[in-house]
Amino acid sequence: MARTRISDELGRAALTTVRAVAEQRGAAENAALAASVDRTTLALAVRYTLQLLAEQAPGGTVEVRVPPHGAVQCVEGPKHTRGTPPNVIETDAATWLALATGDLAWADARAAGRVHASGQRADLDGLLPVITV
Repeated sequence: MARTRISDELGRAALTTVRAVAEQRGAAENAALAASVDRTTLALAVRYTLQLLAEQAPGGTVEVRVPPHGAVQCVEGPKHTRGTPPNVIETDAATWLALATGDLAWADARAAGRVHASGQRADLDGLLPVITV
């Protein structure tokens, strides 16, 4: 069953709240961000930006995971149907939101080890940011 789409108004509000708290508290890392922001608001911001990624790059070739908040399949190409996907990207909420909003470049996140990507097609370069705030 498909999830209900998060409205742009609700998603942007959550994202704005998360960014404001992070800037106010200087929360750059996931632990600091998670401690500074209400869990529901943080999860909503993550799910909203994942939703935008899936809408802007539809497909089932790459699975992007931001545990424990959400995951989406995206990028056109061979669709994954069973077992562990061959192309997986996983990161924490703070890193994902920085990538999704353009505060962090894909190459910089990879070089810093803030993103774990496996598979030949596990690359979001050119697909980020998904939103400007």
